Amino acid sequence: MCGVFGAALPKGSGTEAANVAALGLFALQHRGQESAGLAVSDGAELFLYKDLGMISSVLDERRLPSFHGDLAIAHCRYSTTGSTVWENAQPTLRLGPRRAIAIGHNGNLVNTRELLGQLRGGRGRLPASTDTELLTALLADEPGADTVEALQSLLPRVRGAFTLVILDKDRIIGVRDPHGFRPLCIGRIPDVAAPVHAPGGLWGDEEAASGPRHAWVLSSETTGLDIVGAEYVREVEPGEIVILEAGREPRSVRFAEATPALCVFELIYFARPDSYLEGRSLYEARRRMGIQLAMEHPADTDLVMPVPDTGGPAAAGYAEAAGIPYREGLVRNRYTGRTFIQPSQTMRHRGVTMKLNPLRDVVRGQRLTVVDDSIVRGTTTKQIVAVLRRAGAAEVHVRISAPPIYHPCFYGIDTQVETELIAATHTVEEIREFIGADTLGYLSIAGVLAALDLPYEQFCFACFDGRYPEPVPYDVEQRKFLLEEPVGATGR
Repeated sequence: MCGVFGAALPKGSGTEAANVAALGLFALQHRGQESAGLAVSDGAELFLYKDLGMISSVLDERRLPSFHGDLAIAHCRYSTTGSTVWENAQPTLRLGPRRAIAIGHNGNLVNTRELLGQLRGGRGRLPASTDTELLTALLADEPGADTVEALQSLLPRVRGAFTLVILDKDRIIGVRDPHGFRPLCIGRIPDVAAPVHAPGGLWGDEEAASGPRHAWVLSSETTGLDIVGAEYVREVEPGEIVILEAGREPRSVRFAEATPALCVFELIYFARPDSYLEGRSLYEARRRMGIQLAMEHPADTDLVMPVPDTGGPAAAGYAEAAGIPYREGLVRNRYTGRTFIQPSQTMRHRGVTMKLNPLRDVVRGQRLTVVDDSIVRGTTTKQIVAVLRRAGAAEVHVRISAPPIYHPCFYGIDTQVETELIAATHTVEEIREFIGADTLGYLSIAGVLAALDLPYEQFCFACFDGRYPEPVPYDVEQRKFLLEEPVGATGR
């Protein structure tokens, strides 16, 4: 899971696209915390800066003033392919024989080995070990009059999840794979260019025509639009290429027929609750999931409390439906990241103990219904239950506003194999015993759909039911570090 943002400003706006892209990316920090980066075009050349760390430490006031240009893309990373090293930070940059391009990618390719075989020079040409680096090299080499034509030739050979923001010297290009696994939306910032005034005329000064004054942006979520003052226009459709050029209305090109399968986990957990997806407020959707959860798994308790921050909307819905008081029982340290998207189990374990602290006067002696959005490996929930027990909770009943996660994700979530997923190897009763809860209940797939009021066919539920829209042909246990194999191991 990653966050991507792109900004195309009209010429002479007086605003640097780098500043807009960096600001938009701040609203997407929850999507990736390992690294951040920015690429800018001044109309003649591309410039790149990236580093490991949070957005605020990478794209700060020391670095942004040096970036000039009307086109910029930005990226924050959560690794699903390749290690957490500087080389794997994005955007990627490639000065190819046909074109110079930079790419920010949200997703995960499933035919990386096949694509590597199409790259002239093979693995030895890649300075990084991500599927994005491979895709960038292929696009830089691909024949075509321009980047859009090259994409129309290359993308039909690419399989998996790929939401892309691409920068060349003249344009920003947004892409969603034919399934639309990961989101991307278009926004417009009206009148971003200051009007030009000329002396004279009937009223003293009169506005001189200065061309289009709207800026156009691409963002993983609508929260990125909000922070830069952009109006939501629409979502980029699955199988669509959207072209943003300074001073022009966006253009659209289709490279594949749409077969929608948006990751439903985006609506359950990943995207911010103040975002909108598929025309739905995610806060309201998650609140409705809590209502459904209370209907499916009632609990006779004194208080309903969320696991901060993502369990809040569902807990509010559960309390409303159950008629049980809602209270905050855990306080989150705002200066820690999201535990689930830490790159290692050790960091995830440390993240829980740093992140949450109980309100002892609230939980002491109380029977608690604790609502969270998911259980992946089970270790985080186990620690939360233990924290509440030590704080004096009389009972802890865990309710999850998603179905059990039985299967790994190959489309942009870092769950490698089924053995990492507690639901794949344990019954619900065994999970309850492992986490130390008095009872445990999960929301059903039917309950999720009832809350969304949208059809099953519109989403990917593969992590819950094993129905993968795009098959994975190679050894899944090695897929994350495929491009870190020794060059000789691939036969190239």
